[in-house]
Amino acid sequence: MSKIKVGISIGDLNGIGLETIIKTFKDKRMLDFCTPIVFGSSKVVAKHKKAIEINDFNFNIINKIEDAKPHKANLVNIWNDDVEVKFGEATTVSGEKSFESIKKAAEELKEGKIDVLVTAPINKASIQEEVRSFIGHTEFLQGNFEGESLMLMVSELMRIAFVTGHVPLTDVKKHITADNIIKKTQLLNTSLIQDFGIRKPKIAILGLNPHAGEEGLLGAEENETITPTVKKLKKEGIMAFGPYPADSFFNNNNLKNFDGILSMYHDQGLTAFKTLSFDEGINFTAGLNVVRTSPVHGTAYDVAGKGNANERSFREAVFLACEIYKKRAEFKQLNENTLGFKSKK
Repeated sequence: MSKIKVGISIGDLNGIGLETIIKTFKDKRMLDFCTPIVFGSSKVVAKHKKAIEINDFNFNIINKIEDAKPHKANLVNIWNDDVEVKFGEATTVSGEKSFESIKKAAEELKEGKIDVLVTAPINKASIQEEVRSFIGHTEFLQGNFEGESLMLMVSELMRIAFVTGHVPLTDVKKHITADNIIKKTQLLNTSLIQDFGIRKPKIAILGLNPHAGEEGLLGAEENETITPTVKKLKKEGIMAFGPYPADSFFNNNNLKNFDGILSMYHDQGLTAFKTLSFDEGINFTAGLNVVRTSPVHGTAYDVAGKGNANERSFREAVFLACEIYKKRAEFKQLNENTLGFKSKK
């Protein structure tokens, strides 16, 4: 397989996105297995390099992807106007330009000019000042590519997905239905097989209420909905178990024994994930016909422009995007070979 072309959106101009990108590809060993192509502005990059005092790194500046060099960190200049960078501030201009970067990268991904997409952190509110319909990366990609998206948080310790994502806590309960649990578990199971190469994934389903309802004393959702759904999933051939109490689930033994976890709502799973895996955690948009990853942290305005940003999560996002791209290629090849063998028989 030729080197994977990794498309990269620059994220919020006033955050740490570009700093983590620069620090990641300043290590030339990263160029041995992928060709990075950043969508942004050389002028903005220059301002970031000056602020964080990195002088021994330069992008190969290009105007179109065809000019990208395999052994260089490439940057496609998608705008030439002089944009003001205000480190640590949320601005309309930064939102506008970060969206331009996402949009251009998605277009090139759709046309097959890049193989995977890695997105630096954005400020959704800043983008929404100009693009009212924008909710987030996941929703934007869902609307532009095939499949049904699933937010999947990945680290060495765990892979965790969610029945509900960015939903107010007061609305979570009405979304905890058998259909939603089945759909999310099926998406998670498929991703674990084709994206991570796990033949028979074991999936832990968390409860909704304290102590997983404690036999109905602390809530009825487990007895009435979650437990019967887990049984139904098993009958369909998915190795689902639970529901488990969320307050005691995240220990070493459980994390080692399961390939994936399904959380009922956003903070139930993400609090544990970010506590245990913040520095190296990755957000992977599973379920689509393209591969997109992102570092788990946000814009980190408090450290932007100071040179102190930790690039580990962004680097891991690059590694994971490339690994999933290869796993999908292997999965496709294996299935094509199997079909071919059966047809000959």
